[in-house]
Amino acid sequence: MSSRSAAFPFSLTPVLRALVLGGAILFTTPAVLADALPKGVSQITSVEGLTEYRLPNGLRVLLMPDATKPTVTVNMTYLVGSRHENYGETGMAHLLEHLLFKGTPANPKIDDEFNKRGMRSNGTTSLDRTNYFELFKADDDNLKWALTMEADRMVNSFIAKKDLDTEMSVVRNEYERGENSPGNVLQKRMQSVAYDWHNYGNSTIGNRSDIENVKIENLQAFYRMYYQPDNAVLLVAGKFDTDKVLQWISAAFGKIAKPTRTLPQFWTTEPTQDGERSFVVRRSGDIQIVLLGYKVPASLHSDRNDISFAGSILTSAPHGRLHKQLVETGKVVQVFSGGAGAVAPGLMTIGAIVKKGESVDAAKEALLAGIEDFKNNPPNKEEIDRIKRDTANAFEKMLNNHEAIGISMSEFVAIGDWRYLFKVRDSVDAITAERVAAAAKRYLVRDNRTIGMFIPEDKPQRAEIPVAPDMAEVMKDFKPKPSTLSGEAFDSSPANIDQRTQVSKAGNLQIALLPKKTRGETVNVALNLHWGDETSLRGKAIVSGITAGLLGTGTSKYSRAQLSDEMSKLKMSGGIFSFQTTKANLPGALALVAHVLREASFPENEFTQAKERGLVGLEASRKEPGSILSREMSQYFNPYPKGDYREAKTLDEAIADFKAVKLDDVKAYYKEFYGASKGELSVVGDFDADSTKAVIAQMFDGWVSKAPYTRMVSKRLDPPAIRKVFNTPDKENAVYSSKMTLALREDDADYPALSIANYIFGGAGLNSRLMERIRQKDGLSYGGGSSLSAGDIDPVGSFGISATAAPQNMEKLEKAIQEELSKALKDGFTAEELAKAKSGILQKRQQSRTSDAGIAGGWNHYLYRQRNWSYAQAMDDKIQALTLEQVNAAFRRYIDPSKISTFIALDEVKAKAPAK
Repeated sequence: MSSRSAAFPFSLTPVLRALVLGGAILFTTPAVLADALPKGVSQITSVEGLTEYRLPNGLRVLLMPDATKPTVTVNMTYLVGSRHENYGETGMAHLLEHLLFKGTPANPKIDDEFNKRGMRSNGTTSLDRTNYFELFKADDDNLKWALTMEADRMVNSFIAKKDLDTEMSVVRNEYERGENSPGNVLQKRMQSVAYDWHNYGNSTIGNRSDIENVKIENLQAFYRMYYQPDNAVLLVAGKFDTDKVLQWISAAFGKIAKPTRTLPQFWTTEPTQDGERSFVVRRSGDIQIVLLGYKVPASLHSDRNDISFAGSILTSAPHGRLHKQLVETGKVVQVFSGGAGAVAPGLMTIGAIVKKGESVDAAKEALLAGIEDFKNNPPNKEEIDRIKRDTANAFEKMLNNHEAIGISMSEFVAIGDWRYLFKVRDSVDAITAERVAAAAKRYLVRDNRTIGMFIPEDKPQRAEIPVAPDMAEVMKDFKPKPSTLSGEAFDSSPANIDQRTQVSKAGNLQIALLPKKTRGETVNVALNLHWGDETSLRGKAIVSGITAGLLGTGTSKYSRAQLSDEMSKLKMSGGIFSFQTTKANLPGALALVAHVLREASFPENEFTQAKERGLVGLEASRKEPGSILSREMSQYFNPYPKGDYREAKTLDEAIADFKAVKLDDVKAYYKEFYGASKGELSVVGDFDADSTKAVIAQMFDGWVSKAPYTRMVSKRLDPPAIRKVFNTPDKENAVYSSKMTLALREDDADYPALSIANYIFGGAGLNSRLMERIRQKDGLSYGGGSSLSAGDIDPVGSFGISATAAPQNMEKLEKAIQEELSKALKDGFTAEELAKAKSGILQKRQQSRTSDAGIAGGWNHYLYRQRNWSYAQAMDDKIQALTLEQVNAAFRRYIDPSKISTFIALDEVKAKAPAK
């Protein structure tokens, strides 16, 4: 469960910034319409395979059949978000989202059912809407249950005082986690300072005092008002039978009466801003940020997309004007842009990250100068065409995957009409340089800006925000396009993956080719290369990482910007070693990858920028509780001598090593180590196997590494248990982490049983024993769990537990963790827990094989280890055959509390305050 207001973007892809605030994924398919509609259900409209139906009680239903993946997404959107909250009730929409997982009389343990059915589920709250989604293996029983459950919790959720008492602390801990982030705090202040009256000035997470004091009666009234069928849109996407689903929806939702209440009307309009505003946030941290905010029209107004193009042209890397003016010249480390608000006039933000010790004021002035320069020098055709092309590519990728559609479609539902997604896509070509320039001059003006300071002005430069047209006017000329995308219904069982895959060699590479028909003719490629040994790689960990990071910044033929354009033209998304493209572009994409790997040039300016980014990132972690624990634990359990490639370093050692790397070191490492002497390459998707194999054979012909490869044997240290506490002043959130090492391999007889035991104890998310205690029962932590690792070749594994809490609750949290671990070891797990864990793990394993990128990466893993997918099937079979005695015995055999080391990071002053 998460709040989704305007999260602070340290980096932001420019594509679709104005289209979707949370990222949209959409696909199209020929419409599969119901043969006969259930009584009272009416079909409203259909666009590119997505069909809308309406129930008599007002519920809108969107169906998107897609047989290409054996999964289903159910998404319920309620047209209520934080902007609907009243005074003293900020954060209530998000808090109610949490309580919807606490059950109903008919479904008292919803999370339990999610876990048993292997469902990936969550809820999110934004300024304008709330949504709940489930992603699961396509199965009639799963789908019917999900639909019945959503109908049930729409009107029958407990919304009980006892649940509020524990969940309030959980939400507060979520609030505290956000307070640890300089960026999140800055964004919240931006909203509150920029807006005088509109509720967009309130962050979705809410005000701390409101979270702590909200009355259950207020929550119940809010629930009864907005959680009704006439204020909701249900979306079902994936592999299902349309007629069956409509019957189930009619049966589950149709019995809910049409509401008689009237939804409240909101008439507050934000007045025109009358002067530049400013604010300063002073908190503990190691990073500097300057952020500018400008009021912009609502999403239905055409200017919103135009001004978004301006943001992309200014801040995208590597082409953005501000990137070139400020980042490449070393004035700032990074520039970015973002936005908040869709239904009403919102905010566009432009910012920069500044290295600690350098002038924020100078960065601010440089940022403002760059924006003014843009207003005086309008975008050129190349800049506009690049954003259009990137946008078109992103939409095309959207149209090929139903699994992540929930949140994306929820944004357009909140705006007023889901078809607006297609309207926006089709209107991008009409955006011109003149429109973008006009929007920049209209909105990017001084008195419409918030930076962090108020200055009186005799001659204000105000920006009137125009009223957006109504949806009928916007949509009157919209004409749906026909759908042409299709793909096969692929059986993702291990046996079929093995049967469909061609395994062979091309030079020194082991290759796996799995051709299959995919939606949009997509292809996924994964490449692994191996070189060096323990001796030759000694002391080269830092330079190795920098070298890999610089591969895409220039070659003998292309600059970084030109490479970015080439990848865009080839419809490549991802990186050099793992990417997606299309059938027609696969040969060119493979050739480009080979060229980058064989002819990288390592430009000096890119090397300098990479070092600056790396050093700023390292410094930014110095006071972060989670980073402190990660470093300290790595050093305590480090089995490798100084200089070893895998050695754990202190932060200062890492910074010193990073600073010491010269460009000549990078070039020398590349020359000595890079080559295709040993590796694995897998291709999964829509392609011709014979021609692709020929291309692969040519890619690396004659390109060998000068450093022969020998696998480095992993080692394990088993140090005595310790408990260490680290003081992190001015941090609202505390972090707990504990660990012990294990002599364990994945093929050990006890591994399947131990993995199931870990899943039950703390690996199953909200439904694990640990989270049931520290979150559901005690309300101490927003997030936590346990983890288990095992070596696939060497017997090097570990067991760990982690969680967060308020500093004053850390003592309670640690005690609760110890009690739950002792109870599990003493009393063992139950047969019911084992059955649910088996079901959950096996369904999740099956779902993981529905991803083409996952299959490609999995093949590389198996090729290196001389295995195939029958290994996965054998693991499934072992899990299915486990007995309760085996699971309890394995947990007791391996997990010893006396060997577990505990590390805690907290503000010691806050820890002494009364527990919450």
